[in-house]
Amino acid sequence: MENNIKVLILCTGNSCRSQMAHGFLQSFNRNLNVHSAGTKASGYINEKR
Repeated sequence: MENNIKVLILCTGNSCRSQMAHGFLQSFNRNLNVHSAGTKASGYINEKR
């Protein structure tokens, strides 16, 4: 039986930090089941640099 690790990254807006954490975690292991969410989702990705 395969171990399936599930990770939820919860942020207030889900427009930048949780998206970055999602990509960061999946870069280590593509088999991780990673999702990001926001409590008050903004509906867009923050493109500020």
